[in-house]
Amino acid sequence: MYFIGPHDKLPPAEMANGDGLLAAGTDLNPERLKEAYLKGIFPWYSEGQPVLWWSPDPRMVLFPENLRIRKSMRPLLNKNRFQVTFNHTFEKVIDECGKIDRKGQDGTWITPEIRESYLQLHKEGMAISVEVWDEEQLAGGLYGVYLKEKKMFCGESMFSRVSNASKFGFIKLVQHLEKEGVRIIDCQVYTRHLESLGADEIPREEFLEYLK
Repeated sequence: MYFIGPHDKLPPAEMANGDGLLAAGTDLNPERLKEAYLKGIFPWYSEGQPVLWWSPDPRMVLFPENLRIRKSMRPLLNKNRFQVTFNHTFEKVIDECGKIDRKGQDGTWITPEIRESYLQLHKEGMAISVEVWDEEQLAGGLYGVYLKEKKMFCGESMFSRVSNASKFGFIKLVQHLEKEGVRIIDCQVYTRHLESLGADEIPREEFLEYLK
């Protein structure tokens, strides 16, 4: 693992260890985040830790054409069970993602520093949010980094207060991004939930080709 100072560049993603951990540092400004995503690297750490930078191998991704919509979701989509907006309330979405209880996770990785940095990326048009509404209630949502020139979306976190709300929003987002020409959605690491939606693991080397 590398230790980087405020003026150091992140090392190449290929230098990450077997767990995908690449580097540790102290800064998490928007310029550092931009550098990281364009190199296939993302931050993930807990409050009290240094900023940890990761690039796992293999990488969990979803190709939009492989999106899997389960039978249980089709009636909800056909009836427009929820209303979906984009970038309507990014701040609320990231706050809700930080509050939600997650199985096997103690606390949240969305630290105040993470929150402020991604809010700045959102103001610059690089981070986007999806809001899922049940009438006037924010029922679910997600946010991530949109590398439009690379035709890639990097998912960061999602939450759901109403059953199936986050799935509904994710499906709508994937369909929207596919129309915009997005080739790949970065899901970072394997989960059964992502696999159920059609995501799969590919070698990091192949993933990095999409960023060249």
